[in-house]
Amino acid sequence: MDRTTSGHAVRFGLLGCADIAARRTLPALAEVDQARLVAVSSRDAAKAADFATRFDALAVTGYQRLLDSADIDAVYIPLPPALHAEWVEKALHAGRHVLVEKPLSTDPGTTARLLRLAEERGLVLMENSMYLRHSQHAAVQDLMAKGAIGEVLGFESTFVIPPRPESDIRHVRELGGGALLDVGPYPLGAALHFLGPDLEFVGAVLRHDRRRDVDLSGSVLLTTATGAQIRLGFGLENSYRSHYGVAGSTGRIDLERAFTPHQTHRPVIVLDRSGDREEIVLPADHQFRAMIVEFADVVRGDRRPNESTARSRRLAGLVAEIHHRARRVYR
Repeated sequence: MDRTTSGHAVRFGLLGCADIAARRTLPALAEVDQARLVAVSSRDAAKAADFATRFDALAVTGYQRLLDSADIDAVYIPLPPALHAEWVEKALHAGRHVLVEKPLSTDPGTTARLLRLAEERGLVLMENSMYLRHSQHAAVQDLMAKGAIGEVLGFESTFVIPPRPESDIRHVRELGGGALLDVGPYPLGAALHFLGPDLEFVGAVLRHDRRRDVDLSGSVLLTTATGAQIRLGFGLENSYRSHYGVAGSTGRIDLERAFTPHQTHRPVIVLDRSGDREEIVLPADHQFRAMIVEFADVVRGDRRPNESTARSRRLAGLVAEIHHRARRVYR
């Protein structure tokens, strides 16, 4: 049910006028030749009109009205996590390809079902894991593959951000709020990316806000079949840090600003081999643009789908396991 012809730009519609769409995704989409924003939708007519003016698109009041339009091939969904499953499913039934913000849904069974539905209908469904599309990660993988740090023995990653306003959706349980669903997928996704899907849960702690009934931060310990130890941290109440490090038998790789580098930022890989420290400065890259290019290329048939479907399934399973098995510390 491919709605596009190879060589034509993928016509996008936006479901939900979220901040991430305005700040990062839609400006990046405007730079991609393979994609074109056609319409934006909101339940609030004024908000849709504002976005339409800012991004040169048609304003539509109501998400279903946009899905019913014959002028779009794909939708981008940046709605709160608890609304993802409903609108991903409706978009797929309407014959639209879907790029959705993480998490794809709030439980692994639903994630697997939606991925199957997309496959059955011949549609592309991808989670917007833009942080893994930055070229800095390929540079790290290349060093690992060349044996720069020997055998991989451990991986650690932290993604924490400062507190958001009280009204922020991250603090609303009914909308899928909480640190585990919002910032947890970044270090978890990075661990899966570098160490593969066969990660075993060892333990976790979630710091839980009793009043708002959401987790504000957490730490997770995983392991691989070979005994590599994986330590991950995430939070919504911290001084900003975005980092991962890979420890090996002969050295270590560290990368700061690993998940949210600005498009003009030149990443610096720190390679330390027994005190011999080297800084490898990389070119700037635009991970949001890279994500949209990949999605559009897959929709157009110019590129084969990568491992993102399997990773989305595994990530959803890990998040659910952490949620159910973590020890909760209440504040």
